[in-house]
Amino acid sequence: MKRIADQYLLEWLKSKNRKPLVIRGARQVGKSTLVRNFAEQANRTLYEINLEKNLKLDAVFRRLNITEIVRELEIVAGQGQISGEKGILFLDEIQAVPSAIPALRYFFEECPNLPVIAAGSLLEFALADANFSMPVGRIEYLYLGPLAFTEFLRANGEDQLIEYLRNSHLNVQPIESAHNKLLGRLREYLLVGGMPEAVKVYSAGGGFPEVFKIHDSIMDTYREDFSKYARHEDLIRLQKIFDYIPSGVGRKFKPSNIDPLEKSLSMRRSAELLMRAGIFNPVAHTSCSGIPLSAGADINKFKPLFLDIGLMNSIRGTHDLSPEKLVTRQFINEGSMAEQFIGQHLLYFNGSGKRPAAYYWVREERASGAEVDFIVTFGETIIPIEVKAGLSGSLKSLLQFVAQKKSRLCVRFDQHQPSQQDIGHEIKGGSGTIRVEFRFLSLPLYMIEELSRLIAEALQTH
Repeated sequence: MKRIADQYLLEWLKSKNRKPLVIRGARQVGKSTLVRNFAEQANRTLYEINLEKNLKLDAVFRRLNITEIVRELEIVAGQGQISGEKGILFLDEIQAVPSAIPALRYFFEECPNLPVIAAGSLLEFALADANFSMPVGRIEYLYLGPLAFTEFLRANGEDQLIEYLRNSHLNVQPIESAHNKLLGRLREYLLVGGMPEAVKVYSAGGGFPEVFKIHDSIMDTYREDFSKYARHEDLIRLQKIFDYIPSGVGRKFKPSNIDPLEKSLSMRRSAELLMRAGIFNPVAHTSCSGIPLSAGADINKFKPLFLDIGLMNSIRGTHDLSPEKLVTRQFINEGSMAEQFIGQHLLYFNGSGKRPAAYYWVREERASGAEVDFIVTFGETIIPIEVKAGLSGSLKSLLQFVAQKKSRLCVRFDQHQPSQQDIGHEIKGGSGTIRVEFRFLSLPLYMIEELSRLIAEALQTH
């Protein structure tokens, strides 16, 4: 989510208590490009050191002498003295020299005026496997995901549509032509996705075949990385899980659905490796008994979200569809595709400075089971979210949730124009009927990035 990340970086740079910043995210989501562009926008000299190309610096970092470290980095960068007032030090591919990670605390303590950013692919594994203590309280994190839908719009010159979204209000009549155009652009985004290279190729005039080649290249890179994730005996499991997740979006993760002959514990351990790499994120079940949602979460009961909607559709075989089929309205009439799109954005609902997280709620009862696709919090309000790919769908699960959790606002995403209404309904309970009343907010899928603002509007008028 570049726009959110840019704002975070700006606030970080201005902070009086600035700490070294570690950017975390999957391969090829644009971490290095984000830093380079930000330095240019901030009119700062970027001292970029690729540690993967300078492995000998490991011995220097191990000594934890900041004066010596800075002197060595100045020589490698070849840009003269590193200035904290006018520059930014960028340690890219930091996972290649793990000793540089604990050294970050000394930049904070001894060079507080020098802005330091670190990033790297497979950084999660360096953090997990390192035999040193992390500089807790001395560094901060920024989590980066694929480009959001509005960033895709901006890349394709649709600034007018972005303004329409940002100026939309629940009490303002929507414009039908804008709605139809946004649905068309949404279908394109579902195919292209938010990986920066794919968006760049498409916005430059490349067609879907060129985009799909980029997807194939990215997925080949991930598969090549599998040998870095685990031992040889785990490689087959990683491949199986990688191929399964795109078709498993929206469904509870069960190792037996991937390979009934594999041990569940082994499959879960391999899945954990792919989660660390950012290839997929768990939507954890939460009891919704209070705030924060994580307090009532069961990480062993989760639904997977793939890294990116475009990559997800490529793995699922969109290459084989005709160009005419790809751009039809029916293309997005599939629940898992809409759920991936919404979930991919909700992961960063609380900002990019916090670890990406998403939650859902389920009541597994034979006679009256119910499942709500996503749960978010707004202040102290717990809000259930249903996702429908098409133009119709029941409110059965939302009604069950409201009856049990006493929610005063519910949200549904589908292909309808935005609307809101107050709903009163009676449902069957254990001892008769239960009356439920709540504000119902219906939004088109493409308005996901306006969710916080529109929730505030709905709560204020309720």
